[in-house]
Amino acid sequence: MGLGERRARRREERETFGYGGTARVYLMREKLLSIGDDFWIEDEEGRRVFKVDGKALRLRKTFHLEDLHGERLCTIQKRVMHIRDTMEIEGPDGARIAIVHKAMISPLRERWKIDVEDGPDLRAQGNIVDHEYEIEADDRKIAQVSKRWFRVRDTYGVEMAPDQDPALLLAVTVAIDDMSH
Repeated sequence: MGLGERRARRREERETFGYGGTARVYLMREKLLSIGDDFWIEDEEGRRVFKVDGKALRLRKTFHLEDLHGERLCTIQKRVMHIRDTMEIEGPDGARIAIVHKAMISPLRERWKIDVEDGPDLRAQGNIVDHEYEIEADDRKIAQVSKRWFRVRDTYGVEMAPDQDPALLLAVTVAIDDMSH
């Protein structure tokens, strides 16, 4: 990769994720005392746009990502009997959309691999415990997650490129959040 290509990529990232950029921003605020890990995802104006419905008392950790009308967009479910932590994201019809795997060995930074069925595979890396990480596709940053913007416990922002599927990236964020705790 040449210097010109890296410079163009950084310019594109600044236009998307920088101040006044075109990225869409979502706020994930988990409730401290909720049965089953239910919480709302709001847009940058504070309007509720998605609901994460965590299912309590199940053998496998399960979340449903729903729209405002309660229609299920996808199911995020922990896979058991795997060597490394794995969660599967399924569509409303039960078809697999993606699988999120934790990297086997990552000494300095936490890394995650996301195998997407109908699209490019994704990678997430950064300080997952502090919710400071980026999600990339084809060596291009498509989303960043940050808890640094907020002082409230279990509140963080997800900023994504406008051409990305918000349901998929928010489901990936919920999966990574659950596996990192």
